[in-house]
Amino acid sequence: MYAMVLKQAHSALEWTELPDRQPESGEIRVKVLACGVCRTDLHVLDGELPHPVFPIIPGHEIIGRVDAVGAHVTGFQLGERVGIPWLGHTCGNCPYCLTHHENLCDKPLFTGYTRDGGFATKVIADARFALPLGERGSDIALAPLLCAGLIGWRSLVMAGEGNKLGLYGFGAAAHIVAQIANWQGRSVFAFTRPGDITAQRFARQLGAVWAGGSEEMPPEPLDIAIIFATVGELVPLALKAVRKGGRVVCAGIHMSDIPSFPYQLLWEERQLVSVANLTRQDGLDFLRLAPEMGIVTQTTAYPLKQANQALADLRAGRFVGAAVLVP
Repeated sequence: MYAMVLKQAHSALEWTELPDRQPESGEIRVKVLACGVCRTDLHVLDGELPHPVFPIIPGHEIIGRVDAVGAHVTGFQLGERVGIPWLGHTCGNCPYCLTHHENLCDKPLFTGYTRDGGFATKVIADARFALPLGERGSDIALAPLLCAGLIGWRSLVMAGEGNKLGLYGFGAAAHIVAQIANWQGRSVFAFTRPGDITAQRFARQLGAVWAGGSEEMPPEPLDIAIIFATVGELVPLALKAVRKGGRVVCAGIHMSDIPSFPYQLLWEERQLVSVANLTRQDGLDFLRLAPEMGIVTQTTAYPLKQANQALADLRAGRFVGAAVLVP
């Protein structure tokens, strides 16, 4: 097998030939067909997440086909198409796992961060965390759903009811959530990097009723807001933008420090919450509904060997939607 390997933080990924691994008990081996490139991959690259594991193969928006099955694995057939998401393993025994909050597991493993991921031709996965996909949709189009879609879905569920939805950071996740929100009959207000006319135009094409820079106030108070951008300075701005009783959801796994802000912004029962990872049930729920929602992902495909370029383009905001690596 071949993979793009990160040997240490702040370095480029290296094209590496590796021996094929055999799946152990409870595992499957998946031939990778496509793997999305996520902003979390940049956090891994930049050493911004705690307790990193090196060397590591990044990538956690994996679409592939089962090509080997370990002992004690049931429910999967050779050649079946599956998705491998960010949450790659949980202990099953901690208080969180035992109360249906496996996204908060005390001893988790994360695909592409603490266990090898999908910037490769093959990947080993815990069979319990492989999501069946069926044959509908292309591999490239489905890849962003495995994180951008899933975390966007969980964020929207946690945001709760509310017609006027603000999305801060209009990248891979927001462009999917905007389509879900439209399907649900909500009104989307898109906040982009200041002056990013391309992203604002893209948001309007996806049905946003308003699009502007992240430093702007919307034309009317929001009911709820989701922050996908990793900029802590957006938290006070989003709190200011939501109405009394509104909710702001921080959806990123990493964010720069939140500056101090007056209590007045939080008062009147505004809420500030965060999203951590996802659960398998999130994946099953979302992937079951995705075809009905009519989600169309905007993707830019790169050969696997060009993973460094894809990451650089993501960092610089050179494309709209999501990047996808293809072995």
